[in-house]
Amino acid sequence: MIKKKPLDNSKINNIKKEDNKIENEQNEKIKNTKKNIVENESTIENIQEKNSLYQLRIFELENKLKNYEYNLRDIRLRSQAEVDNIRRRSQLDIEKIYKFSLEKFINELLPVIDSLEKASEISSKNNTIEKSIIEGIQLTLKSLLNTIKKFGIDIINEINIPFNPSKHQAMSIIESNEIKDNYIIKVIQKGYTLNKRLLRPAMVIIAKEKK
Repeated sequence: MIKKKPLDNSKINNIKKEDNKIENEQNEKIKNTKKNIVENESTIENIQEKNSLYQLRIFELENKLKNYEYNLRDIRLRSQAEVDNIRRRSQLDIEKIYKFSLEKFINELLPVIDSLEKASEISSKNNTIEKSIIEGIQLTLKSLLNTIKKFGIDIINEINIPFNPSKHQAMSIIESNEIKDNYIIKVIQKGYTLNKRLLRPAMVIIAKEKK
């Protein structure tokens, strides 16, 4: 059996020193690791805090963008509505000018129509006037009436209908058993409307029931 030779003190001290060195190095590593962990945690907290601020800023900017888009859309809609209103007003003004001009022209033309109708009525009863002249007057009158009808002119010339003060002007009252009370028995002068608007009331004679 071989006996182990005991270690001398110097070797033992060297081993202890080496162990202490290793232990110190490990402790230093652990210390540094803990320090790094703490620093990393602090860094993460800072990053999270900054991220929260960034998210809040992004939210604010998105809201501003939405407001800008809404305001822009509102301005666009208002502008379009204003343009449409201007166009509509312009169109109405043009129509008013047209209607006023046409109404003025027709009012100037009505006496001419009355004269032609009177001439046609008189000439048809007068045997001394040539037939060609009578036909010429009647043709001119017919052509003129057909022309004004194209522009929305309607003639008020009906008889045996109720008197309507909005389009008739009573000139006389005649007692009658053939026509209903307050009905038109005769039209003295024709009335005219332009697009349903009264230009001139018809001058009429009204029937009154005999008692």
